[in-house]
Amino acid sequence: MWTPENAIKYPIPTLKTIDTHTTTQSLLFSPIQYQNLSLKQRTWVPAMVPWRSNLKGEVTQDVIAWYQRFAKGKPGAIVIEATGIREVESGPLLRISSDHYLDGLTQLVHAVKEASEGETKIFIQLIDFLQIKKRVEAQRFFERFIHIDQALIHRLSQYLQDDSIYLLPKAEIIQKLIFISEQNDAEEKLKEMLSPKQYRDLYWGYREEINDEHLAHIQQLPTQLPQLFGQAGIRAKKAGFDGIELHYAHAYTMASFLSATNQRKDGYGSSLENRIKLPLEIYHTLRSQLGDYPIGCRFLGEEIIAGGTQVEESSFFAQEFAKAGMDFLSVSRGGKFDDAMKPKVGQSAYPYTGQSGYECMPTVYSDQKGPFGRNLQTVATIKQKLKALHLDTPVIYAGGIHAFEQAEGILIDQKADIIASARQSLADPDWWLKIKTGKSDQIRQCQFTNYCEALDQHHKQVTCRLWDKIGLDQNDVRLSNDGKRRLEAP
Repeated sequence: MWTPENAIKYPIPTLKTIDTHTTTQSLLFSPIQYQNLSLKQRTWVPAMVPWRSNLKGEVTQDVIAWYQRFAKGKPGAIVIEATGIREVESGPLLRISSDHYLDGLTQLVHAVKEASEGETKIFIQLIDFLQIKKRVEAQRFFERFIHIDQALIHRLSQYLQDDSIYLLPKAEIIQKLIFISEQNDAEEKLKEMLSPKQYRDLYWGYREEINDEHLAHIQQLPTQLPQLFGQAGIRAKKAGFDGIELHYAHAYTMASFLSATNQRKDGYGSSLENRIKLPLEIYHTLRSQLGDYPIGCRFLGEEIIAGGTQVEESSFFAQEFAKAGMDFLSVSRGGKFDDAMKPKVGQSAYPYTGQSGYECMPTVYSDQKGPFGRNLQTVATIKQKLKALHLDTPVIYAGGIHAFEQAEGILIDQKADIIASARQSLADPDWWLKIKTGKSDQIRQCQFTNYCEALDQHHKQVTCRLWDKIGLDQNDVRLSNDGKRRLEAP
């Protein structure tokens, strides 16, 4: 994973004991009500993908146990992991793509509500994503995936200084490309010879983009996605979820429509107004079908890639989402494929390995900005611009939250309205409750080394190094597939 130059290791701040009088008077543990959104407190466990499902994307007992554990900490809200809206294989990622999944999702909702004793609202994050393939060796790539066009033939003939290339059959041209790929300086040569997309597909693996309008199914996304999201939303409401979070963030389809890299020519790209068009159409489809039901989205304040979306643009998106009637806005940061590290042959690119990935989940190895609150100025700017237009849509802050004073200060300064914590909640699902009840000295503090994220990168069941080796020999402990780690925090 990318790390800032000359990074230093930051200490984890020592927790202070917070008395119950302070928490009783706090904003963090006060209720919030806006339009269709109603929470008993402003604590939020954001969506995390724990790889607890099966290859069919069904709710398993491991999935239920995972969310029950968070629910016992009684946060204001829990957002169920990114859940696929299409009938496509996606590993052990939850799906909501047909009525087949309704019974399992309904059981999950009931389990969370029971575990939290009705204190916690449960939302589900709906996601669409495009196809990505593992990187293959050069010979296989050229034999199976390369498109031989005149531009490539021209560049190859220039490199070889041989005009006879134009007369060769495709098979012989491919053999010449394979020969070049076996040279010591192959990557440098092929970067000049291949188109930018061909070069990327060779060294990072084939990946579809929303700009691939020559592909019929990519061209049809604007006509298909509102219906797919709408059907998934109806199922979510039937299953009993308290609301929906539309996944418009990171490396996936809808974030790509919002991105400054969106250059579609069909009226859904380039300008700000065109880039937000499909996200709004999806929202309006859901609103028309679900009525007075909590619907919000998670989107990026900044993409942290070359030529990517900046805070001025994301502020515009936030304003348009708020004007449209969304019930909450959750602001994330980075996590893009564009700057991902080159995967090994046989592996897929992972969107949290470059600088944008670091900014999404910074570690204690950081630069002068430090690892805590790197997203705060961006979120505060978005919140300020909403307030200037008298838009009161709740804004959710996430990024390096680790202590009561930090979270409370953000709310007091009106830089956000709700506080989300992923990694600290994973380290100790009870941490909000411990603060609230005067037991903050008993909190298991996240070390922000991203052990959990490394497991996610390899599609392993996500756990925390602070607790996944505790009590492995106990009968009631649920173990990982390899039997080496416990799956829920003690």
